[in-house]
Amino acid sequence: MTCSSALRVLLSAVVLLCLPASATTLLQMDLPELSHSADVIVHGTVRRMESRWSGDRRLIVTDVEIQVTEALKGQASGTVLVTQRGGEVGDIGQKVSGLASFAPNEEVVVFLQRRGPAFHVSGMAQGKYKVLRTEGETRAMAVPESTGEALLLDARTHQTVTSSRQALPLSDLKAAIRAALQQPAPMRSQEKRP
Repeated sequence: MTCSSALRVLLSAVVLLCLPASATTLLQMDLPELSHSADVIVHGTVRRMESRWSGDRRLIVTDVEIQVTEALKGQASGTVLVTQRGGEVGDIGQKVSGLASFAPNEEVVVFLQRRGPAFHVSGMAQGKYKVLRTEGETRAMAVPESTGEALLLDARTHQTVTSSRQALPLSDLKAAIRAALQQPAPMRSQEKRP
């Protein structure tokens, strides 16, 4: 190996070590895509959370039970069960970057896809809004969940982007979801034909 080859290998290693590590990559989804990809969209309150080992004991999963206040899409009444990877069992924890996080008694709007007996959040963290109430509980704002350390990519170019989602009044979010569902389902960029 020549000196210049060794230097290139060393520089490549240094560059790789300086890049941010991100275990999760997400294709950016806008509100119409989230609305159409979801089987169910609910506004509700987190009532119970429980982490457990998966059936094969290889993963920790967390079950989140949400009391439904209003179904914005699909048939959902009473409660829905959301299951996602990660959580803590005893003194062992697993974290998956890019997933939505939940807290007991948290008011949320979630876009859900059915997988077996439970649901998963569509678009991972992109499919959750936290509802915050102000002015004596009369004004409610829907705040999009952060994607955390996950890398967000434009679906068409596959270039890194930052989320353009912003907090908005809960009534505006619900109206936007209803309007999106009145339109034809958008095609993902990679599905579009010339």
